[in-house]
Amino acid sequence: MAEKRPEKVFRIGFVSVSIFAHEIDNDGDKRTVRSVSLQKRFRDGDEWKYTSSLSLAELPQAMRLLELATRHVESREA
Repeated sequence: MAEKRPEKVFRIGFVSVSIFAHEIDNDGDKRTVRSVSLQKRFRDGDEWKYTSSLSLAELPQAMRLLELATRHVESREA
């Protein structure tokens, strides 16, 4: 199965939030719902990796990114 690309990504430093749109069909009633993934990128040797664990210093970034994600999802689904 092909990996689905995010509809929108917001980043502050190494913290990012990705928004994915999913089409659902409920007895012929098709609509789009969205999910949000919060992650931090870090380097492990020569390799970039991702985690959902954040430090105290990264929490304000995460809060701001979640505000941006909320506004994006609300504007698309409201």
